[in-house]
This record gives sequence, structure tokens and C-alpha cells, in this order.
Amino acid sequence: MGVLKLHGHPYSGATLRVLSVLHEKGLEFEFVPIDLATGEHKKEHFLSLNPFGQVPAFEDGEIKMFESRAITQYLAHAYADRGTELLFKETKKMAEMSVWAEVEAQKFDPPAFKVVFELILKPMIGGGAADEATVAEQQAALSKVLDVYEARLAGSSYLSGDSFGLADAHHQPLAAFDSRPYVSRWAADILSRPAWVNALAQQSNAP
Repeated sequence: MGVLKLHGHPYSGATLRVLSVLHEKGLEFEFVPIDLATGEHKKEHFLSLNPFGQVPAFEDGEIKMFESRAITQYLAHAYADRGTELLFKETKKMAEMSVWAEVEAQKFDPPAFKVVFELILKPMIGGGAADEATVAEQQAALSKVLDVYEARLAGSSYLSGDSFGLADAHHQPLAAFDSRPYVSRWAADILSRPAWVNALAQQSNAP
């Protein structure tokens, strides 16, 4: 293991996901800002780190990675003895947390991101007004997911279990307050964590 470097953009949800875990683990790292507006992520030096041309990319000495969830899993395993314990040694707890981490990627993120894109990102990048039909469709899909979350969180402090874990950290970029009381309590909790606040602070240095 060597010097940790995270190449990304602080307004990228995927980059924020990794930043949060780096702070949860209390690791020293170098943040290398990638200027998306000038297409830096499509240039050769970045493509050598991520051939798909998407942020973030990550380096730990000779180890080079991309895909935010893969990076956070690596950090949680490689630096298990540092900072917040994001993985659990007990088999049952680890199994439960793994399920909800997968739910985030497969069930929660797709509709949540599409809603955010239509309502916030699309107008911001000059893509025109939101497609109301798409928003309604994706909000309906997300609502069904959050109904399941509400039931889970009625009996558990976190999606990961009794304590904050990797599955919860993965949700931070798109988590939001909700009319469902348990979902709202959980969102307030994970979004107030110092590591997440520190991740957001990186935005003040955005290119």
C-alpha cells in the first residue's frame, strides 16, 4: 500500500461516496480534482486510470481502481482496523449488510438518480426542463423501494443493522428527508455524520 489518491469531482455523487468512506476510515489521501467541464475525464491520462472515462478513479500505490462501490469495499477491507468499522465480522450481520448494499446499487440508486437528474442536473447543464413523465415514473419506482426501507428501518437503526455500515455510506449521495418517519430519521442520521460533512466540504475547492 502506498499514497492514496482519489481522482474525481466533488459534485459527483460517486466521488462523494468514496470521500465519505475515506473520512470514515480516517485515512490521509490526496484529492486530485478532475475538471469535467473541459472533458479532462476523457483525456488519455485519466483514461489510463478509468478506461470508461468516469469519475472517480483511485490509487493505492500499485493498486489502481475505478467504480465507487468497488473502491469503498476495498477501503473497508484493506483498512479494516482503521476508523469506523464498515464491515462486520459476525456472519449474520455481514450477510444482512451485504444484501442492503446490493439493494442500494440495484433498486435505490437507479430511480433516485434519474429523479435528481431530471429535476436538478438536467436544467443545470442546459438540458432543458425536466421530463415530467419520467419524473413521475421514477418517483413511483423509488416510492416502492422506500416503503421497503421504512419497514426495515422500523426495526433497525440503519439499513446495515444496529450500527452504521457500508450499505448506509453508499446511500449518502442520494439520501434525502422523506415523509416516512423512519426513513427520514435514518437520512438525517447518515447525512449528519462528520465524514459526510467533510466530504461535502471538498466542494469549496471544486474546479
